[in-house]
Amino acid sequence: MKILILNGPNLNRLGIRKPEIYGTKTMAQILLEIQQKWPDVHFVYRQSNHEGDLIDWLQEANDVCGIVLNAGGYTHTSVALRDAVEDCAVPVVEVHISDITKREPFRGISLLTEVCARTIMGQGTNGYKEAVEYLIALNN
Repeated sequence: MKILILNGPNLNRLGIRKPEIYGTKTMAQILLEIQQKWPDVHFVYRQSNHEGDLIDWLQEANDVCGIVLNAGGYTHTSVALRDAVEDCAVPVVEVHISDITKREPFRGISLLTEVCARTIMGQGTNGYKEAVEYLIALNN
């Protein structure tokens, strides 16, 4: 089983950027915890601050059983990313570390939720684990 984890803009700064909102764990720490919990699953991780990279990776994800996507700020702005998620042949789980509905008004709308298999928000970095659990359950 292979799962793709995609992070969008500014998520390369996890553990540093606004720890009061996003926590103090780095993505490397989160990935290590995930891999230790599911050692038989092959995880591929990619992060980009560029919208086109995320779209390309979604379109190329033909050999995975599911995708965990934290699109960051593109969640609220990118119709192109929404279209790429909608076109995916595998389930995509939308993850947000914070509860976007309880933040600034412009963050309250997700263009992705309607086209994702599931949305997880406000669970901190544990949202990544919850998304992986969901995808594993779908594939068993």
